[in-house]
Amino acid sequence: MYKILIVEDDLSLSKGIELALRSEKYEFKTAHLIKEAREFIQNQKVDLMILDLNLPDGNGLKFMGEVRQNCHFPIIILTAQDMEIDIVTGLEMGADDYITKPFSLMVLRARVHAALRKYGVREDKVIHIEPFNFDFEKMVFAKKGKWIELSKTEQKLLRLLVMNRGRVMARGDLVDKVWGDGAEYVDENALSVTIKRLRDKLEDEPSKPKFIKNVYGVGYTWTVQREEN
Repeated sequence: MYKILIVEDDLSLSKGIELALRSEKYEFKTAHLIKEAREFIQNQKVDLMILDLNLPDGNGLKFMGEVRQNCHFPIIILTAQDMEIDIVTGLEMGADDYITKPFSLMVLRARVHAALRKYGVREDKVIHIEPFNFDFEKMVFAKKGKWIELSKTEQKLLRLLVMNRGRVMARGDLVDKVWGDGAEYVDENALSVTIKRLRDKLEDEPSKPKFIKNVYGVGYTWTVQREEN
């Protein structure tokens, strides 16, 4: 199921968008303020965001730039700002699409589908991320066709990161999900050690990681590069 975050302060419009896109494939979350959207993205998985630019507590473009620093899910701007310079600026700052109000809900639905297809958002047990192939069902992991041996703990951590690629995962959440009921007895350095081991096995330059990035004061993220379909 795809999680779609609607950031729109017009309550009736956000509800209308949700109704227009209603599908068993989608789960919707709404935020009416940038603060609410920021908190949600930090704590939940997001597959696509529909973003209004004129919000009560800040500028949507600035917020989008902030999101783009760590997250790589598709973003569709939905706004009344229809000047050519506004559209160009929005796209150059990282938006995947720009829809001006008033708009057709049918067109919005088609563009949402297109954005999800473009990013290849999925929950497969087999993940293909250049240059990796990760098969979590068969527990087979390879880089450039060469097999990589991972411990059970490393597999659990890797799965959490790649299944939530583009999202910042908090250290506490990772510890709880990797070590489960025994998390309270885990050494505080266990996560850092496991991250280091993963980097040593996956990164070309472990000291300058390209994929497993540290987000200071928060946790870790698998940075989206180019994925194979």
